[in-house]
Amino acid sequence: AGLVRVQSESSALRLLPQLQGAQPHDPMHLHRANLQGLPRDVGELPLMPQIWCLRAYEVNRLPGILCFSGEEEDGKPSVLEHQPASAWKSTFWPEDSDIFHDVTQRNQKLIPFLSPQTGPEARPRTVVLHGAAGVGKTTQAKRTLLDWSEFSQSPLHCAFYLSCRELNHMIPCTFAELICRNCPEMQDDDALEVLTQAENVLFVVDGFEELKVPAGVLIHDICSDWNQKKPVPVLLSSLLKRKMVAKATLLVTTRREALRELLLLVEQPLLVEVEGFSEADRVLFFLRHLEDTDQALRALDTVKHSPALFHLCAAPAVCQLLCASLKLLMDGGEDPGLACQTTTSLFLRFLCDQFTPAPGGHPQHYLRRPLKALCLLAAQGLWTQVSLFDTEDLEPLEVEEADLRPFLDKHVLQRDRDHEDCFSFIHLSMQQFLAAAFYILRFPGDSEWQGSTLDIRGVRELFSTEARARNPQLAQAGHFLWGLLNGARARELEATFGCQVSLEAGQELLKRTSEEEEEPVLWAVGLLEVFHCLYESQDSELVSKATAALKDASLHLTTSQDLLSCSFCLQHCQDLQRLSLRVAKGVLPEEEVALELDALDGRSRPDSEPLCLWMDLCSVVSNKNLRALDISRSFLSEPAVRLLCDCMTHISCRLQTVTARSIFPETAYQDLCLALVGKTTLTHLTLGGSVLEAQMLMLLLGETLKHNRCRLQLGLCSAPTLHWSYLFLTLQFNHSLTCLDLSDSQLLDGGAKLLCAGLRHPTCPVQRLSQPCGTTQRTIPASHCCPLRPHGVTSRVGRGQGTEMGFRDPLFGDGGEDWVWGALLTGLSCDSCRLENCQLTEACCKEVSVTLVVSQKLTHLCLAKNDLGDNGVETLCEGLRYPYCRLQALVLWGCSLTPLHCGELASALVSNQTLETLDLGQNALGLSGVTVLLEALRDSSGPLRTLRLKMDAWNTKVQEVLREVKESNPGLTLDSAMGTKAPSCCQFFFSTP
Repeated sequence: AGLVRVQSESSALRLLPQLQGAQPHDPMHLHRANLQGLPRDVGELPLMPQIWCLRAYEVNRLPGILCFSGEEEDGKPSVLEHQPASAWKSTFWPEDSDIFHDVTQRNQKLIPFLSPQTGPEARPRTVVLHGAAGVGKTTQAKRTLLDWSEFSQSPLHCAFYLSCRELNHMIPCTFAELICRNCPEMQDDDALEVLTQAENVLFVVDGFEELKVPAGVLIHDICSDWNQKKPVPVLLSSLLKRKMVAKATLLVTTRREALRELLLLVEQPLLVEVEGFSEADRVLFFLRHLEDTDQALRALDTVKHSPALFHLCAAPAVCQLLCASLKLLMDGGEDPGLACQTTTSLFLRFLCDQFTPAPGGHPQHYLRRPLKALCLLAAQGLWTQVSLFDTEDLEPLEVEEADLRPFLDKHVLQRDRDHEDCFSFIHLSMQQFLAAAFYILRFPGDSEWQGSTLDIRGVRELFSTEARARNPQLAQAGHFLWGLLNGARARELEATFGCQVSLEAGQELLKRTSEEEEEPVLWAVGLLEVFHCLYESQDSELVSKATAALKDASLHLTTSQDLLSCSFCLQHCQDLQRLSLRVAKGVLPEEEVALELDALDGRSRPDSEPLCLWMDLCSVVSNKNLRALDISRSFLSEPAVRLLCDCMTHISCRLQTVTARSIFPETAYQDLCLALVGKTTLTHLTLGGSVLEAQMLMLLLGETLKHNRCRLQLGLCSAPTLHWSYLFLTLQFNHSLTCLDLSDSQLLDGGAKLLCAGLRHPTCPVQRLSQPCGTTQRTIPASHCCPLRPHGVTSRVGRGQGTEMGFRDPLFGDGGEDWVWGALLTGLSCDSCRLENCQLTEACCKEVSVTLVVSQKLTHLCLAKNDLGDNGVETLCEGLRYPYCRLQALVLWGCSLTPLHCGELASALVSNQTLETLDLGQNALGLSGVTVLLEALRDSSGPLRTLRLKMDAWNTKVQEVLREVKESNPGLTLDSAMGTKAPSCCQFFFSTP
């Protein structure tokens, strides 16, 4: 079952006795012919001097060729009488073999073992060809099989072709029987000896994704015995894991969705993506099949406006389907734009074009039964992940081959080239389209849903994340389903096939999953996928209904199709309040695009198609209900930023919160500040990233702050001290800036001193401050911090309001007690203080303890990620035991606490009368320490309501004490903190919008 070359004539003649008596028409007949004058076309077997060829079965079945090198007595070489059919010539477009040859030739250069320039030691022993359905992976694999004998450097080489599609139907066998299944005579011991001694063996495993096996079987059930009978998938996995032929060269083809599972089997593979038709190939294909050049270029330009459709054109079958449909349209004088609007519109048009009723005629009712059978077959194949069908697959569906004859004649279905009794859809997308149609079509006589007795799941499971993880083909079928829920398309189906269309599936998907959940069933797949589905419908009313309850949207745009779908759907989200948008590099054009003024509304309209879509998307910023916008980590380009800022300046824009961290280009920060000057609704502005013109930005920020009740958070790179002065000078004039977060800014000492000067000003309203990066323990000494207390911080705290102060990573060291004391003096006027990861020492803890005793306002204290030491914990607990301590929440997460500290903590919990929340997470307290704490809580009736600590809740003793604690103190919540992340209660700054 493959291609074998033997080093000498004597070796070949050892097998000849098996062939004696073979008849001329026997599949095992030995053919001989002179090499001279035979063409070397792209589809032929590469001819080598002195070859004996043995045809195992039909010559157009490429894997059934077995070749031996040798020489006849008269010195004439011999070769197969009939050359194998070209692997890339299709019955649908035989005139395009040159295009297919160019595509395969381009991919062949990426396969190292077919390159003479690559030495044997540098060649990977496993190559994986992966790509979408229908892009030519099988064609490429067969071309490689043909070229193997030409490029192989070993005098003894052989090749085997294994189709996973065929292997699914095989019963358990031995590995020897598997590879010689189509050539029984080769199972002789002498023949197998030739194979086992071969030093250069190629195995082509085609269509790995079609192998049907239970999960985990391929990984765990391995065999290394050639003569042991095993299920075929087990033999195949053993081959891939090199348990059968350790030195073989492997070429495996698979779709992308099965690539992850394949990589668990193969070792150090070279991944080669088969992309199918390039853009140049598509242009050539259109020009050839649409004979009029203007017509072809017009059609191509129309297709490019639909990124998903243009991407599908990488598959030759889709390209042919598209050309056929658009030619009919344009020959009839119709606009091709509507048919190319979405993938659904194209496949619907192609299907209906094959069965268009005569003008003035009635629907063709005779097509009802064939269409029903076709959709049933497609849906069954979708859920069972089968794409090649035979007569056995039709029996459970009560479908006969005659029912499918109209669609075979119109090439919606096609016969398999290797198995005449098998057939498949012209492309996987056509199968997915008809599977989606199964959920909306209704036929006379249907009393119940047809999928109930088959392997077809309901429409809800089509949008289940678990089902899609097992079967990625469901996603595209879901797109098609929403595309068919468009009323006009439904009527076109009814008019063509005389069936009824029900739109109940859409209503079912828009229902809530339960009484407790507000989101519909559809939303389980994620918001971006929801937008792709809704865009496919092209129904504005349906989109508005589906997104009526949408308040928060977080979108990451990585492709042009993402931009297209989101720009369409967001325009209909009238109640959207918060939008987080991340745009990947390459989605928007980075080059300058000229903007032309639109005379109608005075706003600029770009010429670039992506920028037009971006402008439509930005229009949501003008939505009066939108309150928060986050565009962090986005690559926008200068024209895109200007379009966004234009929408921000619109009178209907009511944004309160704008966040922009790490955006490109750097000039975007200035444009945003310029757009926000005078925006009276703005209350939160967060900027962070690299800034080139820091001076201009600081001036613009100063102007922005003068006009707004704004909380400001900056995370900018280092800027000269003079530039920071422009911003900090504003602190004297702004009377509403309550929160200033500079935790990611590089102020350095000079900038920090200017900050302190601004904070000391009598009119400075700042209530919340986090320390900037790049400052030292002497940057903001007590002499600078102390003046904060008498100046306005407390006087501006309104009723029910709180003030906070936080510092992070200041690298205090042993000489930082004065700094901490100055900070804590400020904390006397604050209700919340965060000293997270500040390297506090035992000496610093004394100052903290004194603050707990003295302060009458401090209620929340975070000391997370500080190694407090034995004396530090003891000193802190003394402050907690003091009768006048007002602390309500204490975070000691990740403070290196041990069981030895639990006694002091337990004593403090018993004595303290105000502490309601204590976080001891990420501390190795041990069983003894946890027990001490729980026993103290069991015997105490204190105010503690929440305790977070790391404990083994399965321990018998811990369970017993927990039960007693819950009985004596039912209001206490115990959180077994097993995670490694800091608690959210440490995030004091900007905790509310």
